[in-house]
Amino acid sequence: MSENVVHLHKNPEPAVEEATVTTLTVVPDPAPPAPVPLWVRSGRALKTAVTHETTRTTARAVARHALYVYGGTRIVARRTWEARTPARYERMMRAAEAAGNLEEAREWEERGQHFRDARHRRRMDLLHSPLDAAKGAAVSAGTGIGVLVALGICMAIATKDVTEVVTPLMAVIRFINLMITIVQVVWGPALTIGPFLALLALWTVGAHQKAAPAWSMPEQMRSGEGEPITPSIVVKALRDLGVPALRNAIKEMGDAGASMLGPIRIAGCGVEVDVTLPSGVSTNEVQQRRRKLAENLTRHEHEVFITIPQAARTVRLWVADSGALDEPIGPSPLVTDETLTGDYAKGKAPWGQDLRGDAALLSVFQRHLLVTGLSNQGKTAALRALALWLALDRSVQFWLADLKGAGDWRYFEGIASVLIQGPTDDHVIQATEMAENAVTEMNRRLEVRQKDPSAKFPPLIVLVDEAQVAFMCPAKDEDGLPYGGSKATSRYFMAVRKIHNQGRAVDVLMWQGTQDPTDQNLPKLVREGAHTRASLALGTEQQSRMALGDKAVNGGAAPHLLRQGLDKGTLVVASDGIAIPAGQASITVRTHFIDDDAAQNIADRAKALRAGITTLHAVASEQEERDPLADIAAVLGTDTRAGTQEILKRLSVLDARAYGKWSFLDLKRVLAGTGAEPYKSDGRMVVAADRVARALADRDADGSASTAG
Repeated sequence: MSENVVHLHKNPEPAVEEATVTTLTVVPDPAPPAPVPLWVRSGRALKTAVTHETTRTTARAVARHALYVYGGTRIVARRTWEARTPARYERMMRAAEAAGNLEEAREWEERGQHFRDARHRRRMDLLHSPLDAAKGAAVSAGTGIGVLVALGICMAIATKDVTEVVTPLMAVIRFINLMITIVQVVWGPALTIGPFLALLALWTVGAHQKAAPAWSMPEQMRSGEGEPITPSIVVKALRDLGVPALRNAIKEMGDAGASMLGPIRIAGCGVEVDVTLPSGVSTNEVQQRRRKLAENLTRHEHEVFITIPQAARTVRLWVADSGALDEPIGPSPLVTDETLTGDYAKGKAPWGQDLRGDAALLSVFQRHLLVTGLSNQGKTAALRALALWLALDRSVQFWLADLKGAGDWRYFEGIASVLIQGPTDDHVIQATEMAENAVTEMNRRLEVRQKDPSAKFPPLIVLVDEAQVAFMCPAKDEDGLPYGGSKATSRYFMAVRKIHNQGRAVDVLMWQGTQDPTDQNLPKLVREGAHTRASLALGTEQQSRMALGDKAVNGGAAPHLLRQGLDKGTLVVASDGIAIPAGQASITVRTHFIDDDAAQNIADRAKALRAGITTLHAVASEQEERDPLADIAAVLGTDTRAGTQEILKRLSVLDARAYGKWSFLDLKRVLAGTGAEPYKSDGRMVVAADRVARALADRDADGSASTAG
């Protein structure tokens, strides 16, 4: 029982001086909180129950199995309808007409007419069947009774008992009575169990065909991860692509779109199918919806490739097995087969694998090369893999400039005649002069070819990695001409253009690797001068068009859709030097990665195939005045001696302007009277390095003495 609290308040201004007036105020206890209504608590409990995962899973299971019965009923009804009517033939006929195959449409029309004729004959037979059945039953009954009576007579004669005449007939009657009794016993339970058996049969059909909405399926089936590609899945993915003309055409097709699909073929780590689009639907409408198509096929975007084959109004879909493209490919044959050699003219470099799992082999014969992509995507590794294979052909010469200078090309020490490594303007100047010397060598070869059309030359690969550094270099020479840029006065740009124009005719080839292409760091005339264009992951479609050209991108090439960091080493290649499926303009290649140790081993094998090569780390500038004797000593390097033809080649590499046109007579003239004259050894003319060094020392000593005097 609650108690009231009494508060005493004094009046601050009493009316009578002698008396004090007090006021009593009764304050009741605060009322207890009102109870929560039952319906509110029930609503909260219901909401918790509905959102609970177990409840939702149970509800989906109940709905799924109920819908299996409904779906099974529809399937059985459709099968029954098609079996009783010519609907199947009409559907196939409409599909053939939609595909433009009129001959096949006529064939299905004839089959439908044969079906109608046979059905008409069956119905006409039904008109006469009751009378025929009655006649047949009467004849059969009479015959049967006669046989039974005859059997009874035989039994009566054998037993000498006349009552045996009716024994067979009575046995048949008792058997019929037993059957009637069995039917009477089973009929009631059969009427009770029959509907349940029918429902079970319908549920079985629906469950086998997965005839329930996706939301009612278990989690693993709703995700569809790794779901195999079937014709129905492809057609449904195309129907839900968001192209109204395509969706309406599929609905109007009698076969629900199956006639659009070619055979689904296993292609490497995925499948491939050609889709003939209906009239009114263009191929680029499908290409532009690659992500949505991939999601409709329960794949990631990078696992679906859309290309345009040779057939008109057709797209070719390649769908990878789920997760297959995230698995690495095997090692390069250069690593696994130590007997493998390169062949510039007739061989093909084992660059990697295409999406079908076949070896991607690239011919480099008389083809300029451009490899581009974003930074740190495997550009140098892809370019180096080709160069290592070609280094195994002892006839190929390399002039190489690495404008990153991180040591990625250090293995070519002793292979390349020129090796420039570094990112500074001085290194760009050296690379530019190297390219200009290649132009001089090209012109020399062209002059020889004019005099002797059958003349052959050793292949010369002028390779510049990180070429964007050269194009963006702000340095200028003494005449104010820029080394970088893309104008007619830009020295590196013009040297590359000249090699692109005429170099392949005399096997002087330009290989370039560049990153993040723009019009500034990769001019249009340079990128379009390459015969083989390959691109790793890029940022935008515009960059893809710069890297590969409009034709390749319009044909489905999409390096901008490769995943940066995840698709390292994956190239989209446009070239006539690699096998590309008919009708396509490009091919996707997953290149082999050759690590540092393997690259060193391959480089050692290449050096073993070659005579000792002195690698120059700088090239002469045009203004530099040459000292022939000192240059001969320099190109001899650590060799004790070298052939005169080899020395002439090395001098040409050192300075093509000064020595490009030298012959044996010029070399002999310079060495005459020095004590280092060429002499014959093992049937060939050679020059001894120690004699050249001694002649150079004697000359310097004489010069010093004369200066002192």
